[in-house]
Amino acid sequence: MKKLSLILTIIALLITTNLFAINTTDVKGAKDYSLVSRFSGSVIQYYKMTKWGTYKLPVYKDNKKEPNYDNPLVLEGQVQRWQYTTTPDNNPAYVMKNFEAAFKNSDYTILLEGKPGDDFNEGSASFYGDYYGSRHDLNLEKFGFGFDSIGNHKAIIVAKTNKGGKDIYVVEVISDFSNVTVITQDIITVEEAKTGMVSAKSMEKGIAENGHIAVYDILFNTGKSNIKTQSAQALKTVATYLKTNPNKKYIIVGHTDNVGDFNANLTLSKARADMVKKELVAKYGVKSEQLMTFGDGQTSPVSTNSNNAGKMKNRRVEIVEQ
Repeated sequence: MKKLSLILTIIALLITTNLFAINTTDVKGAKDYSLVSRFSGSVIQYYKMTKWGTYKLPVYKDNKKEPNYDNPLVLEGQVQRWQYTTTPDNNPAYVMKNFEAAFKNSDYTILLEGKPGDDFNEGSASFYGDYYGSRHDLNLEKFGFGFDSIGNHKAIIVAKTNKGGKDIYVVEVISDFSNVTVITQDIITVEEAKTGMVSAKSMEKGIAENGHIAVYDILFNTGKSNIKTQSAQALKTVATYLKTNPNKKYIIVGHTDNVGDFNANLTLSKARADMVKKELVAKYGVKSEQLMTFGDGQTSPVSTNSNNAGKMKNRRVEIVEQ
């Protein structure tokens, strides 16, 4: 009877407390990311790398301290996920403050942070739930997840740096359980030259040196000329550059991937260029006479058409100085 009683006690304990099974040493084959030190004393419980994916960040909007769910920052590139555990006395707010101090003392820009008690981090529609939930498909299912780290309290910090011409985003989400604190770390590596990340400065430099520049952040679906909503920032940047050079004229050149008929792609690429001009003139105040359009079809790819990532890069526009 004593043995049965002990078993029942253990079962009751597991049911009534939020316990988290952990390893005491790093999971086999996992190492820290070279540019981010782990929280002192923590252990890697899980690691997964996605070679190419889309990752959405609802970072602050218009300098307001609230997440921008409606128009998140869309990143494309390699995504890596670590999950660390540390002792429960290291609560989420404390761990977040450690990362905050480390980022501020290094070459990082903090894009978003929240701790338990912040307005957007509480309640059933919390930032954490929306951030990792199905609302924007970031997504746990897509990138894999070792453990369900929605514990009692949550904290988050998002930071950005640039190394070797690549933008690197670091996302730290911290959640506590009865016996452990879980740190979920996502690192997204974006190749600046491939994804565009266009700026007025990079446009000025690219056109001065080469006579043209490719803009990868104006996005299209295969076979379509409609511009995706997440292209707004790139269009705004292109417009800023054009309006600071009002005495110069430019050609907007549309490009496609290799899906479909060759002649149809020529027509589609011209339609894309026309759509970009229309947006720049109607929404951003660029003078129509400053621009002409041309469609180059699939004849000038910048990447392979053998996978979706390459095709997406080939569906681009270029700004060419006349």
